[in-house]
Amino acid sequence: MNIRKMTIDDYDKVYALWMSCKNMGFNNVDDSREGIDKFLRRNPGCSFIAEEDDRITGIVLAGHDGRRGYIYHAAVAEDMRGGGIGSKLVAKSLEALKNEGIVKVALLVFNRNEVGNAFWEKQGFKLRTDVAYRNKELAEIIRIDT
Repeated sequence: MNIRKMTIDDYDKVYALWMSCKNMGFNNVDDSREGIDKFLRRNPGCSFIAEEDDRITGIVLAGHDGRRGYIYHAAVAEDMRGGGIGSKLVAKSLEALKNEGIVKVALLVFNRNEVGNAFWEKQGFKLRTDVAYRNKELAEIIRIDT
């Protein structure tokens, strides 16, 4: 297994992996090729893929706003789970964020995503019950839930 920085050339295989994972959420703007390209250019060096032969087996999409780090999407191919790929990808992203001077990282997981929530708990991410997440769309966005 090889872990390396994600590039926009990985997009098609990454998107296919995302769509194969259950209980994740995407949209047609942020997660489009153009949206991911923009994100990677703004946050170079924080997102990583795991690959074996010519197959992408895992992905972590991470970045920061200069103050806080965020993990937006993390996924491992279902047949490759349990082998440490996700943990290694997350560790690489956290190291990259720390090197950027980031000291706190946040993420969102759907409540129904039991596998994802268990994974993040093992990674040391604590559930916050004292905040309410809110957002407002500034453009028409189509949700893509897997």
